[in-house]
Amino acid sequence: MTKVTRRNITRGATLGLASAIAAPALAQSGKLRWRMITSWPKRLPGPGMSAERVAERIGTLSGGRLEISVSAAGEVVPALEVLDAVGSGVAEMGHTAAFYWQGKEPAAAFFTTVPFGLLPNEHVAWIDAGGGQALWDELYAPFGVKPFMAGNTGTCMGGWFRREIKSRDDVRGLKIRSLGLGGEVYRRLGGIPQTTAPGEILVSLQSGLIDGAEFVGPGSDIALGLYRYAPLYYSPGFNKPNGTGECIVSRKAWQTLDRELQAIVAHACAAEASFALAEMERLNIEALAVLTTQHNVKLSTFPADLIAAARAQAKDVLAEFAGKSTGAAKVHASYIAFRDKVAAWSRISTEAVLAAREG
Repeated sequence: MTKVTRRNITRGATLGLASAIAAPALAQSGKLRWRMITSWPKRLPGPGMSAERVAERIGTLSGGRLEISVSAAGEVVPALEVLDAVGSGVAEMGHTAAFYWQGKEPAAAFFTTVPFGLLPNEHVAWIDAGGGQALWDELYAPFGVKPFMAGNTGTCMGGWFRREIKSRDDVRGLKIRSLGLGGEVYRRLGGIPQTTAPGEILVSLQSGLIDGAEFVGPGSDIALGLYRYAPLYYSPGFNKPNGTGECIVSRKAWQTLDRELQAIVAHACAAEASFALAEMERLNIEALAVLTTQHNVKLSTFPADLIAAARAQAKDVLAEFAGKSTGAAKVHASYIAFRDKVAAWSRISTEAVLAAREG
């Protein structure tokens, strides 16, 4: 199979893609025109809108010097091929989620979320102030991309199920759309994790290809219509306690930018990482009310024996993935050390305040 790059596209080596993606990065006016490809349905509340806002901010902050066009999943490449496409030059930027790449690099999942891992504010602290960003840059360098936090769907729900989960045994044999290391935890509990692109979850539930699915939280899930075929909505989201969205930039394209434009791209991503968390709190509140009052969704809690079994399995899963590569070992050590340190503070701050507020 011919490797897709802008060079061989221009030469006509991949005629099927040429009409869709062959466009000069530099327009006649001197303005840069980049393409951002994504893993999301067009303007999906949450991650889809994060991609749009990053592009808009870059255009505004640069005074039009760098214009970004955004393509939904499947318009240029499939949802789960964004990393390779950006690394090979099919597009200059991508908006996606790191745990889609754990098959290529085991440690990638840590930069989205891992089961029983860091909460959103804790994750941001690890990336920005705990050494996580340097490890992320190093991990992605072989793929030819530079990563940024560029959105966050917040603390996730446990997912949608067709039938009630009364004990850990009820997970056995269930086909569950669950990505990242959370999917491996379900596998070890007897479930059958499925890798399903976001835009295909609803059809998979409708057809019976899957029995349950996790995506993110109410604010995004309602837009996918998952409640129509799986009305039982479970928490807590032990498998995905955080939801960082990543913006990846081709290193070759990044190096063509002057320092001002590089700063603008970095700032646009950071602004979205912050804003998206705030917006998702609002969207989740509003969507949850609609789901429960208008769509007869039943909120449920995973049984205690399932949570306990999942916690035990997660510890082993994380440790095993740490042994799969040198990069994974470094990331795992940093992540777990930070999680252990921050847990003591979260226990006497966030956890204590919530307990006091509830009485």
